[in-house]
Amino acid sequence: MDMVPALILVALIWAVSTALKPRDTGISDAERYQLELAIRAQAHYASQVKAATAARARVEAATRPSQNEQQHSQQADHARDALRARAISGPGVGMHGYQAQVLPGGQLNPQFALQLQSMARSGQKLQAIKMLRQATHSDLLTAKNYVDRL
Repeated sequence: MDMVPALILVALIWAVSTALKPRDTGISDAERYQLELAIRAQAHYASQVKAATAARARVEAATRPSQNEQQHSQQADHARDALRARAISGPGVGMHGYQAQVLPGGQLNPQFALQLQSMARSGQKLQAIKMLRQATHSDLLTAKNYVDRL
């Protein structure tokens, strides 16, 4: 019987210590929610970066010309240069009174440039662009930009 008060005392001490001890020694619910939210936000950001990087790679692959396209472009440039050279040394060069519209350095003949300028200023821009394209075998945009700057 002497044991009963000792057992009651031990049970009472255990009950008080259990009641006073915090139930969860970890983080609070609010802190746990904030941590989970931060982890989800970080994962979402990483997926967005990955998607943007993939999209950028697709755009660069689509806009960067392949080696074959570069070779084709170079061949077209060489063909255009050959046509210009033929236009410079075409029929009439060397004949008395004939002056080439494009000089050997790729420059326009000053008289031809003045003719284009007077046409552009008198409202005949389309005719000036057409003449320039015929003389230089240039593309429409280049000829238009040149005539617009006169």
